[in-house]
Amino acid sequence: MIRITKIFSFETAHVLYNYDGKCKNMHGHSYKLFVTVKGKPISDIENPKNGMVMDFGEIKKIVNQEIIDLWDHAVLLNAETPHQELGKDLENKGHKVIYCNYQPTCENMLYDIAEKIKKQLPTNITLAYLKMHETENSYGEWFAEENN
Repeated sequence: MIRITKIFSFETAHVLYNYDGKCKNMHGHSYKLFVTVKGKPISDIENPKNGMVMDFGEIKKIVNQEIIDLWDHAVLLNAETPHQELGKDLENKGHKVIYCNYQPTCENMLYDIAEKIKKQLPTNITLAYLKMHETENSYGEWFAEENN
């Protein structure tokens, strides 16, 4: 097995409902997402992807389609809280709002990202690991072997 990783950056705001610190206020982050997949490199000289586990371009396409294109420069809100009203107000003023069925913390965002990516991967490729920096010094990690 070989693991390969592609790194992504995106800007997203969020508000944490009922939080007891500064993050109860709407604020944004420059997220840095590391996506690691694993598989066996293709061993077929006739295959244009010979020697690759998966084309990095395919990983990019999946992550952009499922995460980056949707979340970049958007506001993530928990739709199961009164923040839904805030979201509607923001939308009425032309802002991009993503309604989550969870508190939009780094941790819960990683669960969501993992599920979205796993659904799009070829059957012979496995999502192995995610790491997402919320700030330069703070990040969360998701490991496949701990989430079966």
